[in-house]
Amino acid sequence: MPKMKTHKGTAKRIKITSTGKLTRRRASGVHMLAKKSKSRKRAIKSTAIVTGGMAKKVKRALGV
Repeated sequence: MPKMKTHKGTAKRIKITSTGKLTRRRASGVHMLAKKSKSRKRAIKSTAIVTGGMAKKVKRALGV
């Protein structure tokens, strides 16, 4: 069976931490920011961790 190829779109969006967790950016932080509250914009700036079944799928796409 051939090697699994890394899904490059996923690789550009998700980083692996030293402990093996997957980090991603949050959605909704690019445009129409005037109507969003300061606290919401601060929350959007922070990174999120991919968890559960989605993490399993993403790891497979990354070839980890």
